[in-house]
Amino acid sequence: MSRHAVILGGTGQLGAASARTLLDDGWSVTIAHRGERPLPSGVLDSAATAILDRADADAVVDLCRGADLVLDCLAFAPADAAIHGRLVGDVGSVVVISTASVYRGENGTWLDVATGEEDFPVLPVPVTEEHATVESDDEGYSARKAALERALLAIDGLPVTILRPGAIHGPHSPALREWFFIKRALDGRERIPLAHRGESRFSTSASVNVAELVRLAGERPGRRVLNAVDDPAPTVLEIGQAVLAHLGRSAEFVLLDGAPVDGVGGHPWAVPRPVVLSMEAARDELDYEPVGSHRATIGSAVDWMLDAVRDADWRERFPALATRYGASGWFDYDAEDRLLAR
Repeated sequence: MSRHAVILGGTGQLGAASARTLLDDGWSVTIAHRGERPLPSGVLDSAATAILDRADADAVVDLCRGADLVLDCLAFAPADAAIHGRLVGDVGSVVVISTASVYRGENGTWLDVATGEEDFPVLPVPVTEEHATVESDDEGYSARKAALERALLAIDGLPVTILRPGAIHGPHSPALREWFFIKRALDGRERIPLAHRGESRFSTSASVNVAELVRLAGERPGRRVLNAVDDPAPTVLEIGQAVLAHLGRSAEFVLLDGAPVDGVGGHPWAVPRPVVLSMEAARDELDYEPVGSHRATIGSAVDWMLDAVRDADWRERFPALATRYGASGWFDYDAEDRLLAR
Protein backbone atom coordinates (compact mmCIF):
# COMPACT_ATOMS: atom_id res chain seq x y z
CA MET A 1 0.00 0.00 0.00
CA SER A 2 1.39 3.40 -0.99
CA ARG A 3 2.57 5.67 1.80
CA HIS A 4 0.94 9.09 1.80
CA ALA A 5 2.56 12.44 2.57
CA VAL A 6 1.02 15.88 3.03
CA ILE A 7 3.24 18.88 2.41
CA LEU A 8 2.24 22.21 3.91
CA GLY A 9 3.88 24.79 1.67
CA GLY A 10 4.49 22.49 -1.25
CA THR A 11 5.06 25.16 -3.87
CA GLY A 12 8.14 26.53 -2.11
CA GLN A 13 11.75 25.52 -2.51
CA LEU A 14 11.93 22.73 0.08
CA GLY A 15 8.35 21.61 -0.41
CA ALA A 16 8.84 21.14 -4.15
CA ALA A 17 12.11 19.25 -3.70
CA SER A 18 10.58 17.00 -1.05
CA ALA A 19 7.54 16.28 -3.22
CA ARG A 20 9.79 15.13 -6.07
CA THR A 21 11.89 12.94 -3.78
CA LEU A 22 8.85 11.31 -2.19
CA LEU A 23 7.09 10.77 -5.52
CA ASP A 24 10.22 9.16 -6.96
CA ASP A 25 10.28 6.84 -3.95
CA GLY A 26 6.72 5.67 -4.55
CA TRP A 27 4.86 7.88 -2.08
CA SER A 28 1.57 9.52 -2.90
CA VAL A 29 1.74 13.23 -2.15
CA THR A 30 -0.78 15.96 -1.44
CA ILE A 31 0.55 19.49 -1.77
CA ALA A 32 -1.29 22.05 0.35
CA HIS A 33 -0.91 25.68 -0.67
CA ARG A 34 -2.87 28.90 -0.94
CA GLY A 35 -3.15 28.80 -4.72
CA GLU A 36 -1.02 31.89 -5.23
CA ARG A 37 1.81 30.11 -7.08
CA PRO A 38 1.70 27.36 -9.70
CA LEU A 39 2.87 23.87 -8.82
CA PRO A 40 6.50 23.23 -9.76
CA SER A 41 7.13 21.27 -12.92
CA GLY A 42 7.86 17.64 -12.18
CA VAL A 43 5.10 17.28 -9.60
CA LEU A 44 2.21 18.90 -11.46
CA ASP A 45 0.93 15.66 -12.96
CA SER A 46 1.79 13.37 -10.06
CA ALA A 47 0.72 15.08 -6.85
CA ALA A 48 -2.73 15.88 -5.52
CA THR A 49 -3.38 19.43 -4.37
CA ALA A 50 -5.37 21.10 -1.63
CA ILE A 51 -5.99 24.83 -1.58
CA LEU A 52 -6.06 26.07 2.00
CA ASP A 53 -4.49 28.53 4.39
CA ARG A 54 -2.27 27.12 7.11
CA ALA A 55 -3.99 29.48 9.55
CA ASP A 56 -7.20 27.44 9.07
CA ALA A 57 -6.34 24.88 11.73
CA ASP A 58 -9.45 22.73 11.26
CA ALA A 59 -8.84 22.40 7.52
CA VAL A 60 -5.18 21.52 8.05
CA VAL A 61 -5.97 18.89 10.68
CA ASP A 62 -8.67 17.32 8.49
CA LEU A 63 -6.25 17.15 5.56
CA CYS A 64 -3.35 15.69 7.54
CA ARG A 65 -5.20 13.15 9.66
CA GLY A 66 -4.18 9.64 8.63
CA ALA A 67 -1.08 10.69 6.69
CA ASP A 68 2.10 8.68 7.03
CA LEU A 69 4.12 11.88 6.82
CA VAL A 70 3.34 15.57 7.29
CA LEU A 71 6.01 18.03 6.18
CA ASP A 72 5.48 21.54 7.52
CA CYS A 73 7.47 24.20 5.66
CA LEU A 74 5.27 27.01 6.99
CA ALA A 75 5.77 26.89 10.76
CA PHE A 76 7.55 30.01 11.99
CA ALA A 77 6.43 30.64 15.57
CA PRO A 78 5.44 28.62 18.68
CA ALA A 79 1.74 29.08 18.02
CA ASP A 80 2.22 27.13 14.77
CA ALA A 81 2.96 23.98 16.79
CA ALA A 82 -0.63 23.75 18.04
CA ILE A 83 -1.90 22.11 14.85
CA HIS A 84 0.50 19.22 15.32
CA GLY A 85 -0.65 18.72 18.88
CA ARG A 86 -4.07 17.87 17.45
CA LEU A 87 -2.52 15.22 15.19
CA VAL A 88 -0.89 13.06 17.88
CA GLY A 89 -1.87 9.46 17.22
CA ASP A 90 -3.28 10.30 13.79
CA VAL A 91 -0.07 10.72 11.72
CA GLY A 92 2.95 8.52 11.27
CA SER A 93 5.68 11.16 11.24
CA VAL A 94 5.88 14.96 11.33
CA VAL A 95 8.82 16.90 9.88
CA VAL A 96 9.12 20.62 10.56
CA ILE A 97 11.63 22.95 8.91
CA SER A 98 13.55 25.15 11.34
CA THR A 99 16.84 26.97 10.69
CA ALA A 100 20.55 26.87 11.52
CA SER A 101 20.24 30.41 12.83
CA VAL A 102 18.67 29.17 16.08
CA TYR A 103 22.15 28.49 17.49
CA ARG A 104 23.37 30.93 20.13
CA GLY A 105 27.02 31.90 20.09
CA GLU A 106 29.26 31.24 23.05
CA ASN A 107 29.51 35.03 23.34
CA GLY A 108 25.72 35.24 23.84
CA THR A 109 24.80 36.60 20.41
CA TRP A 110 23.10 35.06 17.42
CA LEU A 111 22.78 35.88 13.74
CA ASP A 112 19.70 38.10 13.99
CA VAL A 113 21.21 40.47 16.55
CA ALA A 114 24.80 40.61 15.35
CA THR A 115 25.66 44.03 13.96
CA GLY A 116 29.22 43.38 12.82
CA GLU A 117 32.35 41.37 13.32
CA GLU A 118 32.82 42.15 17.00
CA ASP A 119 29.49 40.71 18.13
CA PHE A 120 29.13 37.98 15.49
CA PRO A 121 28.30 34.69 17.25
CA VAL A 122 31.22 32.50 18.25
CA LEU A 123 30.29 28.90 17.48
CA PRO A 124 32.19 25.62 17.71
CA VAL A 125 33.26 23.96 14.45
CA PRO A 126 31.21 22.00 13.76
CA VAL A 127 28.01 22.84 15.65
CA THR A 128 26.11 19.80 16.93
CA GLU A 129 22.42 19.70 17.73
CA GLU A 130 23.17 19.77 21.47
CA HIS A 131 24.59 23.29 21.24
CA ALA A 132 22.57 26.03 22.98
CA THR A 133 19.87 27.81 21.01
CA VAL A 134 18.33 31.24 21.30
CA GLU A 135 16.25 31.82 24.42
CA SER A 136 14.89 35.32 24.15
CA ASP A 137 11.69 37.33 24.08
CA ASP A 138 13.04 38.91 20.92
CA GLU A 139 10.56 38.75 18.05
CA GLY A 140 13.20 38.05 15.44
CA TYR A 141 13.14 35.12 13.04
CA SER A 142 15.68 32.98 14.91
CA ALA A 143 14.07 33.51 18.31
CA ARG A 144 10.65 32.55 16.97
CA LYS A 145 12.03 29.43 15.29
CA ALA A 146 13.81 28.37 18.49
CA ALA A 147 10.57 28.86 20.44
CA LEU A 148 8.72 26.83 17.79
CA GLU A 149 11.16 23.97 18.30
CA ARG A 150 10.59 23.99 22.05
CA ALA A 151 6.83 24.04 21.57
CA LEU A 152 6.94 21.06 19.21
CA LEU A 153 9.15 19.00 21.53
CA ALA A 154 6.81 19.76 24.44
CA ILE A 155 3.93 17.95 22.74
CA ASP A 156 3.69 14.51 24.34
CA GLY A 157 3.71 11.64 21.88
CA LEU A 158 4.36 13.72 18.75
CA PRO A 159 6.72 11.87 16.37
CA VAL A 160 8.46 15.04 15.19
CA THR A 161 11.74 15.51 13.36
CA ILE A 162 12.95 19.12 13.34
CA LEU A 163 15.41 19.96 10.55
CA ARG A 164 17.86 22.87 10.72
CA PRO A 165 19.06 23.82 7.21
CA GLY A 166 21.61 26.54 6.50
CA ALA A 167 21.86 28.64 3.34
CA ILE A 168 19.46 26.73 1.11
CA HIS A 169 20.16 26.40 -2.60
CA GLY A 170 18.18 24.74 -5.36
CA PRO A 171 15.42 25.44 -7.88
CA HIS A 172 12.47 27.64 -6.85
CA SER A 173 14.52 29.82 -4.51
CA PRO A 174 12.95 33.21 -3.78
CA ALA A 175 16.40 34.72 -3.19
CA LEU A 176 19.21 32.79 -4.85
CA ARG A 177 22.50 33.85 -3.27
CA GLU A 178 24.49 32.41 -6.16
CA TRP A 179 23.28 35.28 -8.34
CA PHE A 180 26.26 37.16 -6.86
CA PHE A 181 28.53 34.99 -9.02
CA ILE A 182 26.15 34.23 -11.90
CA LYS A 183 25.63 37.86 -12.85
CA ARG A 184 29.35 38.59 -12.71
CA ALA A 185 29.96 35.73 -15.11
CA LEU A 186 27.24 36.97 -17.46
CA ASP A 187 28.68 40.50 -17.29
CA GLY A 188 32.14 39.26 -18.21
CA ARG A 189 33.82 40.34 -14.97
CA GLU A 190 37.37 39.04 -15.01
CA ARG A 191 38.16 39.73 -11.32
CA ILE A 192 35.91 38.97 -8.35
CA PRO A 193 36.92 40.38 -4.95
CA LEU A 194 36.06 38.33 -1.86
CA ALA A 195 36.38 39.60 1.71
CA HIS A 196 37.99 37.46 4.43
CA ARG A 197 40.22 35.93 1.73
CA GLY A 198 37.28 33.91 0.42
CA GLU A 199 37.48 31.66 3.48
CA SER A 200 34.02 32.44 4.93
CA ARG A 201 31.99 29.32 5.58
CA PHE A 202 28.27 29.38 6.26
CA SER A 203 26.86 25.88 5.88
CA THR A 204 24.89 25.49 2.67
CA SER A 205 21.93 23.14 2.19
CA ALA A 206 21.01 21.62 -1.15
CA SER A 207 17.23 21.32 -1.31
CA VAL A 208 17.60 17.74 -2.60
CA ASN A 209 19.66 16.82 0.48
CA VAL A 210 17.06 18.30 2.81
CA ALA A 211 14.40 16.39 0.87
CA GLU A 212 16.30 13.15 1.40
CA LEU A 213 16.27 13.80 5.15
CA VAL A 214 12.52 14.38 4.95
CA ARG A 215 12.08 11.04 3.19
CA LEU A 216 14.17 9.18 5.75
CA ALA A 217 12.35 10.81 8.68
CA GLY A 218 9.08 9.74 7.09
CA GLU A 219 10.28 6.15 7.04
CA ARG A 220 11.70 6.30 10.58
CA PRO A 221 9.44 8.33 12.84
CA GLY A 222 11.02 9.67 16.00
CA ARG A 223 11.49 12.71 18.24
CA ARG A 224 14.69 14.40 17.18
CA VAL A 225 16.39 17.57 16.04
CA LEU A 226 18.81 17.25 13.12
CA ASN A 227 21.06 19.58 11.22
CA ALA A 228 20.36 19.54 7.48
CA VAL A 229 23.37 20.91 5.61
CA ASP A 230 25.86 20.04 2.90
CA ASP A 231 28.87 18.16 4.23
CA PRO A 232 31.57 19.33 3.89
CA ALA A 233 30.66 23.00 4.12
CA PRO A 234 32.20 24.88 1.17
CA THR A 235 34.06 28.16 1.52
CA VAL A 236 32.72 31.09 -0.46
CA LEU A 237 35.70 30.71 -2.78
CA GLU A 238 34.67 27.12 -3.46
CA ILE A 239 31.08 28.23 -4.06
CA GLY A 240 32.25 30.78 -6.61
CA GLN A 241 34.49 28.25 -8.31
CA ALA A 242 31.63 25.75 -8.52
CA VAL A 243 29.22 28.29 -10.03
CA LEU A 244 31.69 29.50 -12.63
CA ALA A 245 32.71 25.94 -13.50
CA HIS A 246 29.08 25.02 -14.13
CA LEU A 247 28.73 28.06 -16.40
CA GLY A 248 31.93 27.22 -18.24
CA ARG A 249 33.42 30.57 -17.25
CA SER A 250 36.58 31.61 -15.43
CA ALA A 251 37.67 34.63 -13.41
CA GLU A 252 40.40 35.64 -11.00
CA PHE A 253 39.24 35.65 -7.40
CA VAL A 254 40.89 38.52 -5.55
CA LEU A 255 41.18 37.46 -1.91
CA LEU A 256 40.95 40.53 0.32
CA ASP A 257 42.15 40.53 3.90
CA GLY A 258 39.47 41.33 6.46
CA ALA A 259 35.99 42.74 6.05
CA PRO A 260 34.50 44.32 2.91
CA VAL A 261 35.83 47.78 2.11
CA ASP A 262 32.98 50.19 1.38
CA GLY A 263 30.97 47.16 0.37
CA VAL A 264 33.58 45.80 -2.04
CA GLY A 265 34.31 42.16 -1.38
CA GLY A 266 31.01 41.66 0.41
CA HIS A 267 28.87 38.70 -0.56
CA PRO A 268 25.93 36.76 0.88
CA TRP A 269 28.18 34.32 2.76
CA ALA A 270 30.50 37.02 4.19
CA VAL A 271 30.67 35.85 7.80
CA PRO A 272 33.74 36.75 9.87
CA ARG A 273 33.56 33.47 11.81
CA PRO A 274 32.50 30.05 10.53
CA VAL A 275 28.95 28.77 10.87
CA VAL A 276 29.51 25.09 10.13
CA LEU A 277 27.06 22.40 11.24
CA SER A 278 27.74 18.73 11.95
CA MET A 279 25.85 15.98 10.10
CA GLU A 280 26.94 13.13 12.38
CA ALA A 281 23.54 12.89 14.11
CA ALA A 282 21.69 12.51 10.80
CA ARG A 283 24.03 9.73 9.78
CA ASP A 284 23.62 7.99 13.14
CA GLU A 285 19.84 8.47 13.43
CA LEU A 286 18.74 7.90 9.84
CA ASP A 287 21.70 6.28 8.06
CA TYR A 288 21.66 9.45 5.98
CA GLU A 289 23.82 9.72 2.89
CA PRO A 290 23.66 12.98 0.92
CA VAL A 291 22.34 13.01 -2.61
CA GLY A 292 25.40 15.04 -3.53
CA SER A 293 27.97 17.58 -2.37
CA HIS A 294 27.51 21.31 -2.81
CA ARG A 295 29.51 21.24 -6.04
CA ALA A 296 27.51 18.29 -7.38
CA THR A 297 24.12 19.85 -6.63
CA ILE A 298 24.59 23.56 -7.35
CA GLY A 299 24.09 23.22 -11.11
CA SER A 300 20.33 22.76 -10.94
CA ALA A 301 19.99 25.98 -8.93
CA VAL A 302 22.11 27.92 -11.42
CA ASP A 303 20.21 26.58 -14.43
CA TRP A 304 16.85 27.32 -12.85
CA MET A 305 17.75 30.93 -12.10
CA LEU A 306 19.20 31.50 -15.55
CA ASP A 307 15.91 30.33 -17.02
CA ALA A 308 13.91 32.43 -14.55
CA VAL A 309 15.64 35.70 -15.51
CA ARG A 310 15.93 34.97 -19.22
CA ASP A 311 13.34 37.57 -20.22
CA ALA A 312 13.09 39.63 -17.03
CA ASP A 313 15.09 42.04 -14.90
CA TRP A 314 16.43 40.09 -11.92
CA ARG A 315 15.19 42.73 -9.47
CA GLU A 316 11.65 42.41 -10.77
CA ARG A 317 11.74 38.61 -10.97
CA PHE A 318 13.27 38.27 -7.49
CA PRO A 319 12.22 41.30 -5.46
CA ALA A 320 13.16 39.55 -2.21
CA LEU A 321 16.69 39.03 -3.45
CA ALA A 322 17.04 42.71 -4.34
CA THR A 323 16.54 43.63 -0.67
CA ARG A 324 18.39 40.80 1.10
CA TYR A 325 22.02 40.01 1.90
CA GLY A 326 23.08 43.51 0.85
CA ALA A 327 22.26 42.66 -2.76
CA SER A 328 21.58 46.29 -3.66
CA GLY A 329 25.33 46.87 -3.46
CA TRP A 330 26.59 43.63 -4.98
CA PHE A 331 27.25 44.97 -8.45
CA ASP A 332 28.93 48.34 -7.93
CA TYR A 333 31.59 47.54 -10.50
CA ASP A 334 32.98 51.09 -10.50
CA ALA A 335 33.78 50.83 -6.78
CA GLU A 336 35.31 47.40 -7.33
CA ASP A 337 37.53 48.65 -10.13
CA ARG A 338 38.72 51.58 -8.07
CA LEU A 339 39.67 49.37 -5.15
CA LEU A 340 41.29 46.71 -7.30
CA ALA A 341 43.30 49.36 -9.13
CA ARG A 342 44.85 50.31 -5.79
